Amino acid sequence: MSDPKSPSEDRLLELPVLGAAEAPAKESPVETPEKIRARLSKTMLRTIGAYGLIEEGDRILVAVSGGKDSYTLLDLLQAAQRKSPVHYELVAVHLDQQQPGYDGAELAAWLEAFDAPYEIISEDTYSTVIELTEGDDNATYCGPCSRLRRGILYTAAERTGCNKLALGHHRDDALETLLLNLFYAGRLQAMPASYRTQDKRFEVIRPLIECSEKDIERHSLSRGYPIIPCNLCGSQDNLKRVEVAELLTELEKNNPGLRQIMLGALRNVRPSHLLDREVAEAWSEAADRYKPRR
Repeated sequence: MSDPKSPSEDRLLELPVLGAAEAPAKESPVETPEKIRARLSKTMLRTIGAYGLIEEGDRILVAVSGGKDSYTLLDLLQAAQRKSPVHYELVAVHLDQQQPGYDGAELAAWLEAFDAPYEIISEDTYSTVIELTEGDDNATYCGPCSRLRRGILYTAAERTGCNKLALGHHRDDALETLLLNLFYAGRLQAMPASYRTQDKRFEVIRPLIECSEKDIERHSLSRGYPIIPCNLCGSQDNLKRVEVAELLTELEKNNPGLRQIMLGALRNVRPSHLLDREVAEAWSEAADRYKPRR
């Protein structure tokens, strides 16, 4: 993780927020689209600065799936780019997976009007995913689909000269992943703000990782993005991710702000109070470099 006080990060944090001051923590049903956009922008810029996600000279491939999250990511990154003292470039890339009923005409028209470099790749990963999961009642489409898409995006990043890939994962994605791993995989693992690919060629960044899905959804509706539904993820019943999302929603009814509190916990880990011996050993060597936490 980058030093949070490096010059490039400080400069990004100095960017003007897009439109208005950050809204209070308690959400209001009558908030204007401008206020929601401003909050998303401020949260995204704070994340970029805190984790050093964007640096001078970066060329970033923004994966545009056709969903609300990736549209919002590209939109806010471009708006920030226009005002940023840090120079970086964006390349939008959409993958047509040749799903049945797919119609990308509106998305292509939106990208053309958006006035940013873009590319649309067509490759039949849909049939491959169906073939890989056929006959396994417990298999989900998301895993193989994600791996196939990521490989294609890495190839596109290399071809277009990008050193980073930006994905639209948000706070709720991270929390659901945390619970999925805790409940069903027996490990403590969520989603980092950034990571380096195994071959070390690219950095994958998630600028929206601290943003609320509810805010992104309302922002998307107000902007009128041409949403393309996924016929893979949305076609399976009894997905565990859906179950944990419903659990969080139910818990938050009696515990307002629960998701934000859980996000805070991901930033506030006590390595000395876990049972992982590797973590304990690493922490014992590093603890003296940090101030004690309450």
